[in-house]
Amino acid sequence: MPANLPPQYFEAEKRLRAAKEPEEKIAALEQMLAIMPHHKGTDRLRAVLTQKIAKLSQEAERKLATARRAGFYIQREGAGQVMLVGPANTGKSQLLAAVSEAIPEIAEYPFTTKTPVPGMMKFEGLQIQLVDTPPIGYKEVRVLLSNILRSADIIAIVIDLSREPVGQVETALQGLREARIEPLTADGTQVTPGSYPRKMLVVGNKNDLADSSRNWERLRSQYSKLFPLVSVSAKGGRGLEEFKRAIYQALNIIRVYTKTPGSKADLTDPMVLEKGSTLEEAAEALHKDFYQNLKYAVVWGSGKYDGQRVAKGHVLQDGDIVEFHI
Repeated sequence: MPANLPPQYFEAEKRLRAAKEPEEKIAALEQMLAIMPHHKGTDRLRAVLTQKIAKLSQEAERKLATARRAGFYIQREGAGQVMLVGPANTGKSQLLAAVSEAIPEIAEYPFTTKTPVPGMMKFEGLQIQLVDTPPIGYKEVRVLLSNILRSADIIAIVIDLSREPVGQVETALQGLREARIEPLTADGTQVTPGSYPRKMLVVGNKNDLADSSRNWERLRSQYSKLFPLVSVSAKGGRGLEEFKRAIYQALNIIRVYTKTPGSKADLTDPMVLEKGSTLEEAAEALHKDFYQNLKYAVVWGSGKYDGQRVAKGHVLQDGDIVEFHI
């Protein structure tokens, strides 16, 4: 009996051939299984693909175990994960220390940071995870570093404004390309098949040193249309609030607070949702019972008036207070 596979199956198969990492291959195989028709003609092929997934899953587990032993496994925490990358001695560790309670080793000589160092940055009721990383050109850890960079929500390229800036950014971008990581395009498409598109921004550090103003203008002229840019002095404490806000805006998230009928809203522990999320999606994120049994909700903030009863498709805004009724 012929398999009669649809065109979407062969598109997924093409992605499988282009995949390099076990996780990419598993995703393509799972998509092939989902697309494949269920009948006797596909039973053998289905068994083969299932065996491949099992084998690749074991390989992925071995890689993860190796990363843990080497100190290159970072547990995701908070509202988002941001990797601080860049050439040596640009002040990534100093920046992490300035905006979090992490205590990375800080020194004037290069390659001080040899393994990733996480820290939690507070911003308007949220905790955002920042991770200091070894210099982008540190060949000894390139493979292990690539894996954690690919899973980040944002990659923040940190450069030294007292030195020529364009070469530093290009060095970082080249190192990221070698890890198959490319800037996320406006339409979300991959520039290179098999690459990992990620949101990026550029942080010009050491803006209190000589030549920093001139180099900042050069940086803006070259990259302002490609990336969000922010100027800071991690050591001097300048521009840190602007840095936090730039990170928050790049994450493209909103904070939504909940309340029960007859009580005040808890404004200390917001739900974190993607910008553009609807009431129904918020209910699903909160609890499956809310999603399945939701009748309506009352919203303070984005409604036409406070306390407005809204439908499931209502798009929430940052700072909304929601009262669910099930």
